[in-house]
Amino acid sequence: MNMTNDVTQNITPSTAKKTNVRWIVVAILFIVTIINYADRATIALAGPEIAKDLHMDSVAMGYIFSAFGWAYVLCQLPGGYLLDRFGSRKVYAGSIFFWSLFTLFQGFVGFLAGFTAIATLFALRFMVGASEAPSFPANSRIVAAWFPAAERGTAAAIFSSGQAAATVLFGPLMGWLVFTYGWHYVFVVMGALGMLFTLVWNKFIHNPKDHPMANEAEIEYITEGGGLVDMDQAKKDGAKQDGPNMKYVKQLLKNRMMLGIYIAQYCINATIYFFITWFPVYLVQARGMTILKAGFAASVPAIFGFVGGILGGMLSDFLLKRGYSLTIARKIPIIVGMLLGTTIIACNYVDTEWIVIAVMSVAFFGKGLGQLGWTVNSDTAPKAMVGVSGAVLNIFGNLTSIITPIAIGYIIKITGSFNGALVYIAVHCLVAIFCYLFVVGEIKRVELKD
Repeated sequence: MNMTNDVTQNITPSTAKKTNVRWIVVAILFIVTIINYADRATIALAGPEIAKDLHMDSVAMGYIFSAFGWAYVLCQLPGGYLLDRFGSRKVYAGSIFFWSLFTLFQGFVGFLAGFTAIATLFALRFMVGASEAPSFPANSRIVAAWFPAAERGTAAAIFSSGQAAATVLFGPLMGWLVFTYGWHYVFVVMGALGMLFTLVWNKFIHNPKDHPMANEAEIEYITEGGGLVDMDQAKKDGAKQDGPNMKYVKQLLKNRMMLGIYIAQYCINATIYFFITWFPVYLVQARGMTILKAGFAASVPAIFGFVGGILGGMLSDFLLKRGYSLTIARKIPIIVGMLLGTTIIACNYVDTEWIVIAVMSVAFFGKGLGQLGWTVNSDTAPKAMVGVSGAVLNIFGNLTSIITPIAIGYIIKITGSFNGALVYIAVHCLVAIFCYLFVVGEIKRVELKD
C-alpha cells in the first residue's frame, strides 16, 4: 500500500495523464445557458395568450418583451464588478436562483387584473433581467480561466449554443404547457427547474486550482496554453478588490478594435432576440399556426442554430491550430455566419410553411456560426478586467434586447405586417459584417494604460 502511494506521489504533472474537468465545467455552462435562455423565452411562447388575457396590442407586448433588456443592460457593470470582486462561482449561483425565482412569480400574474397585472409582469421581467446580468460575463470569465487559447473558441461556442438549444429542448414543452394547461404553468415549471439547478452548479463549479476533480497535469496544461487559472485566487485569499475603474472602461470604449466588437455584438444579438421574442408570435399571427404547432416549428430553426454555434467555435479553433492568425480564425466564422443571417429576408417572398421554416433555419444557423463574441472577449479582455470587459460587451449586445422588441412592435403596428421586421434583422447582419471587415482590425489582448 505504501509503495503504491510512493509511486503515485512521484508522478509529476508532465507525466501524469491530465484530467478533462474543463469539459465538465463547460457542459454545466451549456446547461445553465439553456435554462437562462428558456427563462428569457417563456414570455415569447406565452405571449399570444398573455396578450389576449391582458388585452395588449403589439406595442404593449414590445415593451413587455423589452423589460428584461432594460434591467439586463443597466446591471451589466455592477454584475461585472461583483464577478471580479467575489468570483464567478458565488455570484453566478445567486444569479441562477434569483432569476428562476422571479420567473416562477410570473406564473401568478394572472391573479391580478388590468394595469396592475401588466405593471407587475413588466416589473418581474425587469427583475429577471437584473438577476441574469452576471451570467454571460461569468461564462466568459470561467472559459478564460479553464481553457487554453486553442480550445477557447470551441468552449465558448458550446455555452453560447445553449441559446439555440433552449428553444430546441423547451420550445415544444412550453408550447404544450400553454396549449394544455395555460400560460401560467410555463413560468412555474421553468422557475422551479432553475432553482433546483443551483444545487448542481454548487457541486460541479469551482475555481481551477480548487476543483476536487482536476489534477495538476490539467492545471499545468491550461496555464501553459494561456488560461487565467489564478483569476479568482485573490478572492479566495481575501485580497481587497477595487470597484470598476471608469478610466479603464473608457479605454475600452476608445479602443477601435473593442468598439467594433461591441457594435457587432449588438447587431448579432438582434437575430437571437427576434427568435426568442417575436418569432413564435410571427408564426401564430403571420403564418396562422396554433401556439402548439408554433412551439414545435420554432424548435426547428433552433436546432440549426445550435449546430451552427458548435461548428463556428470548432471551425475557429481548427483554423487557429492550422496556423492561421487569431484574427483570421475568429473573423471567418462571424462574417460567413452573418452573410447567412441576411437570408431571413427571403421569408417575405414565400408563403409555403416548410420553406419559411427552412429559410429561418438557414438564418439561425448563420447566427450560431457567427456567435463568437464571447470567444473574442476572452481573447481581447485585459487580464485584470475580464468580468468588467464582458459586462461592457454584454451592455452593447443586449441594448438590442430593449430596442429590437420595441422596434418590431412599432413596425408591425405601423405597417400591419412582419415584412419590415425581417428587413430590420437582415440589415443588422450586414452592419456586423462591416464592423469585422473594416473596424475591428487585428484581434489581440488589450493592454491597459495607467
